[in-house]
Amino acid sequence: MRYLSTRGAPSNAPHAAAPGFSEILLGGLAPDGGLYLPEYYPQVTTSELERWRELSYADLAFAVLAKFIDDIPPDDLKTLLARTYIPQVYGNGRSDSPASEITPLRWLERPNAASGEGGLALLELSNGPTLAFKDMAMQLLGNLFEYVLAQRREEINILGATSGDTGSSAEYAMRGKAGVRVFMLSPHERMSAFQRAQMYSLHDDNIHNIAVRGMFDDAQDIVKAVANDHAFKARYKIGAVNSINWARVAAQVVYYFKGYFAATSETAGGNAQRVAFAVPSGNFGNICAGHIARMMGLPIGRLVLATNENDVLDEFFATGVYRPRSSAQTHATSSPSMDISKASNFERFVFDLVGRDPAVIRKLWTEVDAGRSFDLSGTPSFARLPEFGFVSGHSTHADRLATIRRAFETWGVMIDTHTADGLKVGSELRSSEMPMVVLETALPAKFEETIVEALGRRPERPPALQGIEDLPQRVEVIDVSVEAVKAIIERELH
Repeated sequence: MRYLSTRGAPSNAPHAAAPGFSEILLGGLAPDGGLYLPEYYPQVTTSELERWRELSYADLAFAVLAKFIDDIPPDDLKTLLARTYIPQVYGNGRSDSPASEITPLRWLERPNAASGEGGLALLELSNGPTLAFKDMAMQLLGNLFEYVLAQRREEINILGATSGDTGSSAEYAMRGKAGVRVFMLSPHERMSAFQRAQMYSLHDDNIHNIAVRGMFDDAQDIVKAVANDHAFKARYKIGAVNSINWARVAAQVVYYFKGYFAATSETAGGNAQRVAFAVPSGNFGNICAGHIARMMGLPIGRLVLATNENDVLDEFFATGVYRPRSSAQTHATSSPSMDISKASNFERFVFDLVGRDPAVIRKLWTEVDAGRSFDLSGTPSFARLPEFGFVSGHSTHADRLATIRRAFETWGVMIDTHTADGLKVGSELRSSEMPMVVLETALPAKFEETIVEALGRRPERPPALQGIEDLPQRVEVIDVSVEAVKAIIERELH
């Protein structure tokens, strides 16, 4: 399997020019500023779906990822996955969640053929070390980095940006890893107290936290600017762990297969059944993985995209206009990890939407990179949108509070603010034809302030994370400046 850039040469370029998985794992952004995607989406057969249905999570991950990774020996890849996906790593779920099961499915309303109800469920993805779905991919990324760097006898310096969850997930995955340093940017005072504590309380020598006086988009723009300074990137061996890194997205594809199998049964039609997934969306990485699973042949009937008040993506799917906002126009909300107005991974989907034409992407993202919008309404590309199964909606703070109360009072389950966005929109767009599976993106302990506002009580948290806000914190606060970030990197590496 070789990879191409969304902004680069067509897929019929000389085969030898296209990089393999391990190369793009360490590279992050493509040299032309685009994002990597496989030259084609490998297809999954009906017989493979039948065989995969009963696999453990680690074995299912091997079955899926082996289709994208052919430059790591199969036995080594299988060992890395077996070391990553174990209950000991993903054992921070609710007290009534199955301790031995990774990504358990929790039915809120079971399917009922007699009444025509398709069913409503949560896919619990937040049981990892940092209580966020990012752990599902990031723990693997840490092991992949360490393995590939050792094979190449190299080191890497990770530069990332976080709106709340990627940062802690990356730092917990990379802390102590040989040959890896992490420089993580976050929006100053824009995350929850718990999120800040998870990151800033880490004092490992290879972890460096940098808070930017701005929004997430400002931090993300800095990361992209550094990545596009090719001389600096090469000199300091800069890599990425944000969802611009293809390995992150590929690893997330796995849990769509796991969720599909959990929400369907062989006796009720097996792999002929369709499932809808509702996904809280900020940077478009999580739902992009669902798009790829669907393109591979997983019977996903609908991909329901849920935004908060920062509804740039919802606006596009409704109108065909992609209108990124400035930092000043980006709302600070109670689902802060989605306070994003320029969704990096959206470029991957639009690449597919426009027929994988890099010239079109270069033209469109010239506008985006200049702070302008683009309009695909009325084009043949936008007319194709229904082929991809996307529908969308948005949620507000009042909606989140109401949904958190509804989940607790009706089903006895406490959910976080981002999952509430997904549940609110997913409930509105349910169909009797298929179950609606809402991807849980974090545990409520990460957003205690809003849970207390909604329910008047504190959420439970794992014993290991009790009192985390009281630990000493280490963070460097800077203005929005590419040069300031470069200076910190240079200082720490000399």
